[in-house]
Parts: sequence; C-alpha cells; structure tokens
Amino acid sequence: MLVIGTEEPLAVAVVSAIHSGDQETLRRLLAENPGLATALLGDDPDKSDSCGMSRSLLHVVTDWPGHFPNGAATVATLVAAGADVNARFTGPHTETPLHWAASSDDVAVLDALLDAGADIEATGAVIGGGTPLTDAVAFAQWNAARRLVERGAKTPLGDAAALGLLDLVAAVVARDPPAATEDINHAFWLACHGGQRSTAEYLLSHGANLNWLPTWERLTPLDAASRSNAAEMIEWLRSRGARAADELS
Repeated sequence: MLVIGTEEPLAVAVVSAIHSGDQETLRRLLAENPGLATALLGDDPDKSDSCGMSRSLLHVVTDWPGHFPNGAATVATLVAAGADVNARFTGPHTETPLHWAASSDDVAVLDALLDAGADIEATGAVIGGGTPLTDAVAFAQWNAARRLVERGAKTPLGDAAALGLLDLVAAVVARDPPAATEDINHAFWLACHGGQRSTAEYLLSHGANLNWLPTWERLTPLDAASRSNAAEMIEWLRSRGARAADELS
C-alpha cells in the first residue's frame, strides 16, 4: 500500500484538488500517478517517529467540515480510479469515509458513497466503535442520520429515540422480553439529546430514569437537552423535576 506523507507535494496537490472540487486536476493527478487512488495520506508505518495514522483520499472528501465543492462527483472520480469505498482510517479508530460523511452531515457525499457500495453497517465509529448512524446521532448530524435510516441502516433503540421514531421505539419497548432498564434509560437520554419530547415522554412513562447519568460523560438528560439547545425539551424536563449533573447530590 502506497503511503504518502501529508506534507509531500503530491499529497498537498491532491488534497487541494479534492477540497476545491477541481475535477480536471484530480483526474490528471490520478492518471499521472498510478496507485494514487488507493494511496493513504499520513505517516509511514516503517519510520521510527511514525504515529501510524493515515487516511484515504475518500476520507479527504469527507473530512470535517465536509460539503466541499463537487463532493459527490469527486467520490465518483476516485471510485472509478479504483479507490476503496470502505477504506479504513488507521489510528485510534477505524472509521470509513461513510462514517466521516455522516459526522459532517454531508448527505450528497453520503449518498454517493452508498451508491458506490459503501457498507452502511460498517463498524469502527469514533463513538463506541459503532456504525455511521452511531456517529451521526452522537454528533447531532440529523440530516445524515435520517438519510442513513432512509437508505436502510439498522436503527437500534437509542438511535430511534434520538430521531423521534416513536413507533419503532414503542415496538422495542413492548417486545417480549421487554427492553432492559439500562436500554430504556439510554434511549431516554438520546431522545433528550435529539429534542424528541414525545419519545422522551413515552420512555419516561415506561420507567426511564429522569436524571440518568451515562458512563461515557457526566451529563444528565437535562444537560444533553441543554447542549442541544432544545428549549422545549429543557422546559418539559424542568417541569418534571429533572436536574443537571452539577445539581445532583
């Protein structure tokens, strides 16, 4: 696998072409440099000072903040040249380009990746090693999250709650055996994160802990709603006696 240092002229040139949406230059660089479409940009793993992190050109298309000019066309150009649509970031996590598109709420590029065969259920998210939907929900990228569901992504209870898919939430909660209390608490927290009051009301009526604290961060459902600026949710939670983490004894 060809690894190109991020400061090398070729890496700088191809990143510039991708981020500016310059299809002519990108096609020329791909034609002049065999193997570029599948190359990784980053550290050479054979060097002693390497951190071992690298990304594919499709990760460059989907990098934060996303929405680069001609992004969908760039995906098509790279895939036609041989780029692996399911290439993995190498480093502290193993996200695919689809994870990054989801995290950037870049629906056009997300669609282009899926149309090219990207695995909608790929694991490796920076959030708990989950799927692209996991990242989209965690980072409140709601357009991407809804499109992933539309395109067939499996929707666990928590993600369904965050998106306000009440029928799906109710079906899971009511199944036999019923959903575990911890799962209901998690779903309630995510409903508050997503500003989904009706779903939160349903989950609270089915045993959710109003002031549940997750293991990954010290934020109650009220804190999650506050971080999302969900004004109606905040008002409702306060009316039910919800408290912020710093108000708990």
